[in-house]
Amino acid sequence: MPALHFTYDVVCPFAYIASTRVERLAARAGVELVWHPILLGGLLKAAGSPVVPQLVPPKARLTALDMARQAERAPAPFVLNTAHPQRTVDAMRLLTAAPPAVRPALTHAVFAQYHAHGGPVDRAALAPIAAAHGLDIDVIDAQATKDALRAATDEALAAGAFGVPTFSLGDGRIWWGNDRLDDVALALGVEPEPATAPLQPREGRPRLTFFHDMSSPFSYIAACRVEQLAAETGAELEWAPMLLGALFQAIGTPTVPLHTFAPARQRWAAEDMHAQARRWGLPFQIPAAFPLRTVTPLRVALVDPQATLPMYRAAWADGLDIGDPPVLRGVLDAAGFDGEALLARTQEPAIKDALKRSTERAVAAGVCGAPSFLVDDTWLFWGQDRMEMVRDTLLGWRPIGG
Repeated sequence: MPALHFTYDVVCPFAYIASTRVERLAARAGVELVWHPILLGGLLKAAGSPVVPQLVPPKARLTALDMARQAERAPAPFVLNTAHPQRTVDAMRLLTAAPPAVRPALTHAVFAQYHAHGGPVDRAALAPIAAAHGLDIDVIDAQATKDALRAATDEALAAGAFGVPTFSLGDGRIWWGNDRLDDVALALGVEPEPATAPLQPREGRPRLTFFHDMSSPFSYIAACRVEQLAAETGAELEWAPMLLGALFQAIGTPTVPLHTFAPARQRWAAEDMHAQARRWGLPFQIPAAFPLRTVTPLRVALVDPQATLPMYRAAWADGLDIGDPPVLRGVLDAAGFDGEALLARTQEPAIKDALKRSTERAVAAGVCGAPSFLVDDTWLFWGQDRMEMVRDTLLGWRPIGG
């Protein structure tokens, strides 16, 4: 029987949220849960990632909202600590020194001090918490404790971790993020735990705007699912093509964010693309021409939205370079469209202007990547892995940020 390994640092809000869920998952799956405290700053330095990432304002805003939304759905009490990020070396040494039988309860107490109460986790604040769990705070000064924390961090790095929370089953696979606990559940053979999302009565038909670009593999996954989502919730669906490169330029993000990631994160991201596609039963491959040039396909999508999914599938299921006009024309012809006529329409000033205006609309809405979803022109979500949140919002959830 596999054990579920949970690697964490109390500085991370998403690790805190995961800590409130992971015990229930282990219990439902009937597996042992092993807690692995590490030092995130040391891991990030060793992996080649910035210790404190500098987020552009739209991404920073959505990340903060996502923390609060995930906490509500866990559910987990949460406040944004005004001193975040705090130095957590003492906290992680304390958790490393704790006996395995004590570590879970002590971890919950330290996490709560930081993320539920918004308090400090320095030596003075940790001392009474340690005492309440039968530990002397001076244990953090022991060389053996320091060495053990360093060794645990090195072991996490060697296993492929590049951030927290990270989960593994001891078989070489890793999952990163609280939002991948559902995938861990499926790997353990149990159904994901339903989220807590209180629904309120709605007035009128919900509206869903889907901002997308065919250059994004996750937009492909979302595009293959979004019509069913709209049908299930009775939402009015608006497809909103946007030029992701132009949006990135407008908000100050690198044109291909994947290429800026640390090597371990790049490898995991590539594996995660395939894993997410498999989860939803979608054929998937990364086109040889990646990153794709999608100005013309996006204009085609504005001329005839029905051509959108065939173009997505050609790129991400068949691996074709839809940025190449002859290839794109063949894709459109094979799907039953007049490829030559559609390509001719993409040169019309009105179509070019429509793509520009749609991209400007995405920027104005606070979009920071693709795919993004805007519910009732109020609630914005980023990522195909937030579609459960989108569904609940369409059904009457009122998440923070509206």
